[in-house]
Amino acid sequence: MSKVWIITKRELASFFDSLIAYVMIVLFLGLSGAFTWLFGSDVFFINQANMQVFFSIAFWSLFFFIPAITMRMIAEENKAGTIELLITKAVTDSQIVWGKFLACLILVLIALVCTLPYYITISQLGNIDDGAVIGGYLGLILLSASYISIGLFASSVTQNQIVAFLTAIFIGVFFHIVFGVLSGSVRGFFGELFNYLSMSTHFESMSRGVVDSRDLVYFISIIAIGILSSQVMLSKRNWQS
Repeated sequence: MSKVWIITKRELASFFDSLIAYVMIVLFLGLSGAFTWLFGSDVFFINQANMQVFFSIAFWSLFFFIPAITMRMIAEENKAGTIELLITKAVTDSQIVWGKFLACLILVLIALVCTLPYYITISQLGNIDDGAVIGGYLGLILLSASYISIGLFASSVTQNQIVAFLTAIFIGVFFHIVFGVLSGSVRGFFGELFNYLSMSTHFESMSRGVVDSRDLVYFISIIAIGILSSQVMLSKRNWQS
């Protein structure tokens, strides 16, 4: 665990040293804040004291921001050859992937913590459903963790950061959009299957304060598959080198 934490701190430091963290947080807060308070169906437009507007904006913005922060995590290491250097330090593939995963997740958590003033302000406007707020934030965390695992896998299959970004977007768009569209077009078993595979189905349920075991299993399964796939690709590259 200590080696995982060392890698996590190393990656977090690189985020803040290269301004990636600041840019990501500022853009996330600027975009979510603008649409929560100023534009579109904002809080004042819907005239309800809830966080649904913010959660819906964050659902989309994180879909694009997370591939941007994961694209370099392993691809850059592969290109620079520093993966081999890490391995000489007796660090396993699992520890490398988990360290990078936690660094990305902590960065997202920092961004989400910065949005707590939204909750404080909205709670002053009326009676807010705390259960829905907790469920919504939990949903965003699990959603982010899922896309981070997908992004790490995409980064592990290439040495090009742009390719890694596009691959993560391509994979993610199926969970984010395609499966949801297909679930409304297909009936029967496959309709239910596509509905279950749709990320929005599970996130929307949690953002309303309904935390079902099926939602937790869904997100944990995606995270586990993404992490394991990243480890397999990393091991394969190391074996070939």
